Amino acid sequence: MQRNLNFNHILKNLNILYIEDEENIRANIKKTLLLLCENVFDVSNITDANLIFDKQRVDIIISDINLPDTDGIDFIKELRKTDKTIPVILLSAFTDTKYLLEATKLKLVDYLTKPVDFKTLNSSLQSCVEEILDNSRYLINFQNNIQYNVLHKKMIDLNTKNEIMLTSKELDLLSFLIKNNNRIVSSDELKSNMWEDCFEATDSALKNLLNKVRKKIGKESITNISGVGYRLNF
Repeated sequence: MQRNLNFNHILKNLNILYIEDEENIRANIKKTLLLLCENVFDVSNITDANLIFDKQRVDIIISDINLPDTDGIDFIKELRKTDKTIPVILLSAFTDTKYLLEATKLKLVDYLTKPVDFKTLNSSLQSCVEEILDNSRYLINFQNNIQYNVLHKKMIDLNTKNEIMLTSKELDLLSFLIKNNNRIVSSDELKSNMWEDCFEATDSALKNLLNKVRKKIGKESITNISGVGYRLNF
């Protein structure tokens, strides 16, 4: 039971990219996914899927095979050239041997035949979590041997093996920068995401928060691009 609770907690904080061109099916499965995970990005084609990849951290991919611009298998083939570890679940209305043989070459977590029920989908997602925990893609190494675990939101000084405590605001800032590590984030965007009260979201408050995080992960780990914004380096 404890194992399942841990998996559910981890799954809740992951980002799922779900690709399905049939609107009704996409809406129904998205509802199911939202019962298990807070962050579900649903799109109808590979072009839009690539846009999500450019803007968001994607932890799990669920994709239909038959899509309007390219099929799901070709999409995963291309993905595997650059990312060998991201968990993938393929969905299909077919059990054609040709598809199955192609799918086995792609290191999938699962190949599911539609319609998919909650129990089956949940089981496949638990397998995705197991695969995530088996690789180190969620361990981020900063300066001075400081390591941050994205899933457990814990920071460790590997020199002393001691945990470095982070306040809730510091966690929010670090998580937001990690999520958007492929781009420069403006000061205004940071302030609007860190504080709900606009009166608290001042330049000095942001600068103070950035300095506190820098002291813990290394000054050079957060770059300030003058007049543009901030970027996380790792």
